[in-house]
Amino acid sequence: MADVRPSAARQRLERLGREGRQQPNPGQPRVESLRRWSRYVVPLVRLGFRPALENEGNLPVTGPYLLVANHSGLGNPDIVSLIAAFVDHPGVRFPAAMVHPVSFNSPAGVWMLNLGAIPSTYEAALGALAAGVPVIVFPGGDIDATRPVWQAKCVDFGGRKGFLKIARAARVPIVPMGIRGSHYTAPILFRSGVLSTILIFPRLMGVRRFPVTLLGVLGASGFLALASQLGWVVAPILAFLWLVLPLSQLPFIPWTIRMRVGHPLRHDDLFPDEDDLTLEHAYERVRIAVEDLVNVRDR
Repeated sequence: MADVRPSAARQRLERLGREGRQQPNPGQPRVESLRRWSRYVVPLVRLGFRPALENEGNLPVTGPYLLVANHSGLGNPDIVSLIAAFVDHPGVRFPAAMVHPVSFNSPAGVWMLNLGAIPSTYEAALGALAAGVPVIVFPGGDIDATRPVWQAKCVDFGGRKGFLKIARAARVPIVPMGIRGSHYTAPILFRSGVLSTILIFPRLMGVRRFPVTLLGVLGASGFLALASQLGWVVAPILAFLWLVLPLSQLPFIPWTIRMRVGHPLRHDDLFPDEDDLTLEHAYERVRIAVEDLVNVRDR
């Protein structure tokens, strides 16, 4: 008879889930934070991105699930549009968004925590799922978010399979979601690991692949074009600062952002066993499901 005992890795993930239940209020935005968001931010998001949540009926009404989505346009348009969409659909449960733990040390991190976000750790994710809270994750992270604009229709999870281990350990379905349109709000021309090191600042901030945006090139070119007025020393310095500081990565092109929810992928169908090869198959199945939703209008 085959040994059906949980693997050591599975046991570890289940233990982390028990420990992670201490995370405060996952997926439960604070009333005051939600009120401020609805009053001051949502109107601006609607004006710039006209976010639309499609096929929200595919989201399970009860029980935990892992909502898996692509990340585009450096991530910010995705996040604000998602929050605005869930605010506009009060009948849909707010998922707990997985956010890099380092971000919680910044004002933006505190703001996300007040909206029910959790650190992107096994402990926090498994704890939230064990409490019956849906969790949203962007497996591709910075790899997916910094794709050049001509790769907008592709989905790149960067080979990361942690989200699959979480879903398998928690025994929850994976719901794919494709986000389209956000890649055009902050067009990325190319990205470079070498450039991240040369520019110094990005590497110091932990950015491994520095994205050069259209806004960055336009701004830097503008400063250099004014070198005769600004000075041949000042102009290059301003161009450099504009290129490396976050201002050049802000979304500046209004574009409709649509978030389309696919059919849930059952746990038993994705993970019939605990082999590594099963994870490989599940990885590609989920990635393709998300990519198909991104390109649904092109069929």
